[in-house]
Amino acid sequence: MSTAELTTTSYAILGLLAIKPWTTYELAQQMDRSLKSFWPRAQSRIYEEPKRLVQEGLAKATSESTGRRPRTVYSITTKGRRALKRWLAQPGAGPALEFDALLKVFFAEHATKPDVLGNIAAIKAWTDEQNAVNIAFARLYRDTGGPFPERLASIILVGRFLTDFADMIATWAEWAESTVNAWPDDVSQAPPDWDTINAIASRDTPADHPPRRRAPG
Repeated sequence: MSTAELTTTSYAILGLLAIKPWTTYELAQQMDRSLKSFWPRAQSRIYEEPKRLVQEGLAKATSESTGRRPRTVYSITTKGRRALKRWLAQPGAGPALEFDALLKVFFAEHATKPDVLGNIAAIKAWTDEQNAVNIAFARLYRDTGGPFPERLASIILVGRFLTDFADMIATWAEWAESTVNAWPDDVSQAPPDWDTINAIASRDTPADHPPRRRAPG
């Protein structure tokens, strides 16, 4: 396996190993704690990936013991840091949204009005739960510096995104609830919201305002 065949999850684990050495159990905990909001992956992958990184010389495994229980601790190698640095220098792809409740809203005309409102309520509940976590993390870092205070600048960048993202969905959910409440009981007969689609269609895009070329001289 060449570094070109490494997955994003491989690099995510390399990034965690660049912070400090971890056991696979600790990596799984840290993935769940800090990455699941924007890179959720099955724990089975997290247990397999460090071994692949060791085979490629990107990480090394050290056997330790806690009392009578043996454990393997993984740490990043110099080669691994170089691979991580090359990956970080390449622009990443945009988000791929996977949103079960929104998919059900998309097919609203085949549902009952209470069902549509129920899915919107579930979306709003998710935003409340998500921002409760975001606020708790922010208070932890504000009050104690958190477990990795040296990483705080980077953590704030992503924390702000996740908080704004949840706020955006909450704002949408409030609008959607108000809109669907005004629909008839037979949602297949719901009128389209032309004000909203006209407002979206009237927005400018970068293509509407191409950058001006500077005059020579």
